[in-house]
Amino acid sequence: MPLTALRELLVREARRLEPLGLTTGTSGNLSVRVDLGGDGGMLITPSGIAYDQLQPEDIVPVVFTGAGTATWEHALEPSSEWLMHQAVYQARPEAGAVVHGHPTYATVLAIQGREIPALHYMIAAAGGPTIRCAPYFTYGTPELSIAAVEALDGRKACLLGHHGLLAFERDLPRAMWLAREVETLAQQTLMCLQLGGPKLLPPSEIDVVVEKFSRYGLKQR
Repeated sequence: MPLTALRELLVREARRLEPLGLTTGTSGNLSVRVDLGGDGGMLITPSGIAYDQLQPEDIVPVVFTGAGTATWEHALEPSSEWLMHQAVYQARPEAGAVVHGHPTYATVLAIQGREIPALHYMIAAAGGPTIRCAPYFTYGTPELSIAAVEALDGRKACLLGHHGLLAFERDLPRAMWLAREVETLAQQTLMCLQLGGPKLLPPSEIDVVVEKFSRYGLKQR
C-alpha cells in the first residue's frame, strides 16, 4: 500500500480508537510497518495530537537505525511509545501493525496484574490460552519495551501492568479488531470474577481453535 494511503488509514483507524472504547483523549497510539531504509521503519501517530484533529500529514515516519534506536525528520514528535512499537516489529517479523490503548476493562485487569485466562475460545485470536500481563515500567522506556515483547512471546496481544493493552497483527484493521476482542475478553473476565470466577477451557481446546484461527479472522473487501 502506498505511504499516502497508509497515512490515511492510520488517521481513519486512530479516529476509531475512542468510539471503540480503546482509549480516551490523546492516549493510545497506532503504527504500521513500512520500508524506509535503515534497519526498517514505521509510520506512527504523533504525540499529543487529538484524534479528531489528526491529519495524514501529521503521521510521523520513523527509520530504525538499530536495536532501540531510530531517527525521524518531522515537525511533530512520534508517539512517546515509539520504542515499544519498534521493539515489537524487531522481535516479531510477522507484525505489520501495532495498536496500543488504555481501554477500561483491560486496564482494570492490568492494574491488578491479572492475565486473561481461557474463559472463551476467542482468546485463541491472541495466539494461546492466556493473554499475559507484563509488569509495570514507566511509559516510553526500554524496560517497558522489553517487558512487552516478553509478554507477547507466542502471543499477538498482552496487557501492560498499570497501563493498558498492546496488540499486533499483519495489518492495521486486523490489529484494531484484535484489540477490541481483547477488551471484550477483559470485560467478560471481570464479570465472571463477580460470579466467583470463570470456568476455563482446557489448553488442548485452545490449541485446536488457534489452528482454526490460522484461516479465520477479519475479512477485508
